[in-house]
Amino acid sequence: MILEMKVPSPGESITEVEIAEWLVNDGDYVEKDQAIAEVDSDKATLELPAEESGIITLKAEVGDAVAVGAVVCLIDTSASKPEGAKSEEKPVYKKPEVKEVAEKKIEAKPEKTSYASGSASPAAKKILAEKDLDAANIKGTGKDGRITKEDAVKAVPSMGTPTGGPRGESRTKLSMLRRKVAERLVSAKNETAMLTTFNEVDMSAVFELRNQFKEDFKNKHNVGLGFMSFFTKAVIRALQMYPSVNSMIDGKEMISFDFCDISIAVSGPKGLMVPVIRNAENLSFRGVESEVKRLAIRAREGEITVDEMTGGTFTITNGGVFGSMLSTPIINPPQSAILGMHNIVERPIARDGAIAIAPIMYVALSYDHRIIDGKESVGFLVAVKEALESPEELLMDNNVKKALEL
Repeated sequence: MILEMKVPSPGESITEVEIAEWLVNDGDYVEKDQAIAEVDSDKATLELPAEESGIITLKAEVGDAVAVGAVVCLIDTSASKPEGAKSEEKPVYKKPEVKEVAEKKIEAKPEKTSYASGSASPAAKKILAEKDLDAANIKGTGKDGRITKEDAVKAVPSMGTPTGGPRGESRTKLSMLRRKVAERLVSAKNETAMLTTFNEVDMSAVFELRNQFKEDFKNKHNVGLGFMSFFTKAVIRALQMYPSVNSMIDGKEMISFDFCDISIAVSGPKGLMVPVIRNAENLSFRGVESEVKRLAIRAREGEITVDEMTGGTFTITNGGVFGSMLSTPIINPPQSAILGMHNIVERPIARDGAIAIAPIMYVALSYDHRIIDGKESVGFLVAVKEALESPEELLMDNNVKKALEL
């Protein structure tokens, strides 16, 4: 029986995928549920498992765009597995044989015309004539001292032009995911009135809490007490204070949400991915850290699903993990705002009339000015700053151990 394997729907609104890589060869015997291909959608890279065991016949090439529901391969389920079939039995490249054939080909070629030492090739002659250079003053590096094109180029006085160094280039087709990310970023820049406001946060209080309780937190909850839980909790508080930041435009209407689905930007092997923490307002510090860890691992291992990246009412991105001091993050449409975290650096600040050294992080809020006014955007970022500088009072209700579930 010949089974037609069709492209399954990766998620709502996705109409086609791209064959990123075949994990098997045409004519291979595959086992049921064995991963046979990786396919790119505009939201994620997914593995395609074999529906049955048998001999596979590929019907699409790497890079092909295939519609959802189209046949990508055939599996002959009546074929039995070859006895003792191993990957090692496949034909292998044997260097000695290739070398022998290559030598025979070289011997079969007619000998090239010999040039006298100091004579120039046609291409070299042209360059020397254009630059009015004398071939007698140039040492040739070609066969029998012949002056090559490269010798002539190197002899030309450099005025900032290439002089024979490596100038290679390569072309790689962008994945469907990367192309979609590019489209969305350009769309966000062109279709929103995007502005960015900045502030700085003294992270001393957060540092003190983490240093004091991180070991107990990790031992009890099996997850680290990172910065993301503090920032997520601070963002949720600010979103509840400024609901327009937790809104988006739909045509002539503004949709406001009474829940906080926080998107977390994660760098994965296939590019930027933005999984969503659902109803983050209901999660504790432990809940946020556990969900961040789970989603980050799934994204980096390529296991994230489209559903886990769909939606989101506000995004947090952390360029600080890569060493970024300051940036203007681009809004993740159709959302209306995004918060950018950056690296934490000890800087001199004024505190109680004196100069002190403190761990400072610059934060940036990019927002859509069509529905978020300057007063609200600045107020939102100030609210985030206040919560991070007074976490025990504003995020933990003055009971640290209860908030951390210790």
